[in-house]
Amino acid sequence: MPDRTRAYTSPRAAFRGGARDVLGAPLLVLGASYVGFGSLVRASGLGLPVGLLSTLTGWALPGQMVMIEAYAVGASLLAMVAAVALVNVRLMPMALVLMPGLRVPGRPRWWDYAAAHLVAITGWVQGMRVCPTLPPEQRLPYFVGFAGTLWASCVAWTAVGYYLVTAVPASVSLGLVFLNPLYFILVLTADLRNRARLGAMVLGGALGPLLYQLDPEWGLLATGLIAGTAAFLADRLWRRRHG
Repeated sequence: MPDRTRAYTSPRAAFRGGARDVLGAPLLVLGASYVGFGSLVRASGLGLPVGLLSTLTGWALPGQMVMIEAYAVGASLLAMVAAVALVNVRLMPMALVLMPGLRVPGRPRWWDYAAAHLVAITGWVQGMRVCPTLPPEQRLPYFVGFAGTLWASCVAWTAVGYYLVTAVPASVSLGLVFLNPLYFILVLTADLRNRARLGAMVLGGALGPLLYQLDPEWGLLATGLIAGTAAFLADRLWRRRHG
């Protein structure tokens, strides 16, 4: 369920409000995760420009971690691009769900395309929670203020982690990276009144370990597809029967 309805005095105020909402848990968790990522970039032998470019253009830790792993095993550039693209394809349905709610008539479409680049887990969750509670003309400014500020900070944190590699052991770096999905799960649990969301989390938690054992490469993807689809269909069936 969305938060209670709220509004800012103007689109510019909504942008500033989104930037302010980054301060706190989102900034700390993503910052720690990207410190871990930056240290892994250097430990893998990649240069700082590559790490920064990765965060600028492919701002999603799972895909960025795949890039590092592929480089470590000597994969070709084409194979690395294909692997990262496959991992990040999950962002497409997220953008398709969020972006239509941010549009307003008369605004140049390129604004929406540019904002879609900022779609990632943390910004998407915040956008889905807050933007429906705002007037239509304030939704995109709020999302850009939140996600854009978070994106820029992650670029800086990548550089910090790169230069702190000697102070951050590899095991700690991996632990810091894991904070991001953990934070995502905690954010989702804040609204367990949503039956579809609760069902997807419970079913995914049950299926994930089993499917990973059956196929480590495709287990996670299969878990998301099966659990999400089943929860969605079950919720629709419930609504039809109970109104």
